[in-house]
Amino acid sequence: MKLAIIHHQFESIHPFYDGNGRTGRIINILYLVIKDLLDLPILYLSGYIIQNKAEYYRLLQSVRETNDWESWLIFVLRGVEQTASETIFLVQQIRSMMTKYKQGLKKDLPKLYSQDLLNNLFRHPYTKIEFIEDELGVSRKTASLYLKQLVEKNYLKLLKIGRSNFYLNEPLFNLFVARHGIEEKKEVPLIESV
Repeated sequence: MKLAIIHHQFESIHPFYDGNGRTGRIINILYLVIKDLLDLPILYLSGYIIQNKAEYYRLLQSVRETNDWESWLIFVLRGVEQTASETIFLVQQIRSMMTKYKQGLKKDLPKLYSQDLLNNLFRHPYTKIEFIEDELGVSRKTASLYLKQLVEKNYLKLLKIGRSNFYLNEPLFNLFVARHGIEEKKEVPLIESV
């Protein structure tokens, strides 16, 4: 409840020329962390607010004009509930993907597998030679060889953008961009060889 009140007060003050919405949403997360309601700042209400933008602005204004705090509080609580459910689902899907990748890498590329490599493949939806070099402490040649093998075994997909090579973790990427993956709670298909 306090989170909803703090958010309304910040948005009503609107202290900055630009970035008030983003700042307000960051304050929401920080409040939950400070109050030990979140261990990590992973509850992003931005998607919910953007999805329900008209209702969000209408309710903000309604509190100012008619003191209708109840509707505003219910809206924010619903957002926290929905976002928490989506986040839990997302974390479960990522954990499941990581487990499948781990098992597959141990089977298909046992000399290549390490927990550091697995973490690298799931830190972002893509990786680069430089990321592998830095995070695994290997030479550029070794990093390039690792990525080549990961592409050959369909763990990553090579994308050339300009002069740079990016190595996409396609299932992870699809999980992040496919709204149906979260909203309908459907599993995102994994690469066949994994």
